[in-house]
Amino acid sequence: MSTSIAGAGAIGTSSSGGGGLSALSPEQFFKVIFTELANQDPLQPNDTTALLQQLSTIRSIQSDMDLSDRMGQLVTQNEFVSGASLIGRHVSGLSESGARVQGIVRSASRTDSGVVLRLDTGERVPVKRLDEVLADASEKAA
Repeated sequence: MSTSIAGAGAIGTSSSGGGGLSALSPEQFFKVIFTELANQDPLQPNDTTALLQQLSTIRSIQSDMDLSDRMGQLVTQNEFVSGASLIGRHVSGLSESGARVQGIVRSASRTDSGVVLRLDTGERVPVKRLDEVLADASEKAA
């Protein structure tokens, strides 16, 4: 009877905080390995090299997923800062309804679909749909 790799992975990935196996301390990591070794059938030992490779692969995958999550958060934060820096600027683009609009940006908000700017005209324009930004509000498009 052996504690399988799936069991070790389940221990590492059960955290809803996203730390997973990569969040294990060295002591916890070695505990998983020693538990695996202690539960082996002495007449049919497991290949510890394969175990270590599998655990390493799991840690690598978890690290990649964590990095991807952090990159997504960084992109979202950067988009919000960019949108907020447009407050007071005259912009034009397509509104949420697809109409061509222009006006002075009064606020920026983060939504499920991305950053949306509210113009002085009351229209809402997703940052992704802007096509012109003037230097300041006094340079309105002709």
